[in-house]
Amino acid sequence: MRVYTHPGCELHINGNSHVETPERYPAMLEGVEKAKRRGANVETAAPVAPAPESALLAVHEAEYVEALKEASASGGGYFDPDTAAGKRSWEAGLLASGAAASAVDGAMEGEASFAVIRPPGHHATRSRAMGFCLVNHAAVAARHARNMGADRVAVLDWDVHHGNGTQDIFYADPNVLYLSVHRGGAFYPGTGYTDEVGEGEGRGATVNVPLAARAEEKDYAAVFSGVFGPVLREFSPEVIVVSAGYDAHRRDPLGGMRLETESFGRFAAFLSSVAEDVGAAPLALVMEGGYDLDALADSVAATIQGAESADAPDWKYSGARAARDAREALSPYWDSLREG
Repeated sequence: MRVYTHPGCELHINGNSHVETPERYPAMLEGVEKAKRRGANVETAAPVAPAPESALLAVHEAEYVEALKEASASGGGYFDPDTAAGKRSWEAGLLASGAAASAVDGAMEGEASFAVIRPPGHHATRSRAMGFCLVNHAAVAARHARNMGADRVAVLDWDVHHGNGTQDIFYADPNVLYLSVHRGGAFYPGTGYTDEVGEGEGRGATVNVPLAARAEEKDYAAVFSGVFGPVLREFSPEVIVVSAGYDAHRRDPLGGMRLETESFGRFAAFLSSVAEDVGAAPLALVMEGGYDLDALADSVAATIQGAESADAPDWKYSGARAARDAREALSPYWDSLREG
């Protein structure tokens, strides 16, 4: 596992959040060290270079990118009730996106890779910041993979919140498959229903599976085995970018879910197995949420160990309602989801 990061990611200050704080960054790094102590083969690359502004402009509107840059240059600014920029946020955003793109490079070179970064990114749409997110690093990574020659890229998001920004950016793109399992209903940001399947040429390339509060690993296992696995194998991506959020952990103060630390390791092992089955590059993981610091560190370690594991969980599709509803909504677009 290659780890791509930069200490500049700690410099971002979000004055509107008491949980998306600089303290998250050393907790992430402690997770990397825990994985090393447990025997994981981890290589921490030299600090990454910032992404060029053109990488942001490939997924965000120019007016928004300029507003973000100006907010930082003026000492900070507020974008929504949860999201603010400080004077170093532009710098941190470029560094985080640089790490995400580097994780794709590492994966395409044959090594599972992890962009250990903050702030998170998957709520940032083409034109606005929201939900602690300023720049959509997973989208930058996916676009970078396409620019590097990958014809088909998948972005799989297991953060407890729906990645509405990533969905927005690729909603009409048939070459970037977006898959998300998240807490549904009125839970923030209130998007990610099963009938959100894409538009135009991208219809069917958005896969949403909302779960009820207090969902456990067995509920997620039904989604991975009954929806994500079949769709990924049929789509056969060349690169899989993972929006790796840890706020569905049972100890997280925001998520309201019941995942255990080891659950994230099994997610990574499952996806690594799928990547190998379809001949994709190893995983390119990009950090998203996770706000209990101890749970964050432990879950990062579990993910790294899982991505290296040769033992994928033997999950079977059980016909659980959330997975069944998603299969029904998506069956017009995917042969692998049609019953009988």
